[in-house]
Amino acid sequence: MPSSVVANMNYFPQTSTLRILFTSGEIYDYLKVPAAIYEAMKKAGSKGTYLNTVIKKRFAYKKIT
Repeated sequence: MPSSVVANMNYFPQTSTLRILFTSGEIYDYLKVPAAIYEAMKKAGSKGTYLNTVIKKRFAYKKIT
């Protein structure tokens, strides 16, 4: 999953939380993200573009670190 923006991502189906570790070291949780959105992001050619165009506009988030 090479990306210049997203270093890693994890999905927690119990809470529908998508956790993104950015290459900067910051970690954000995106809340109430459907599993289908996570699956689509995994398949996206550009994780950063998908994050910016689909996820950031639709889902609340909180900074973890």
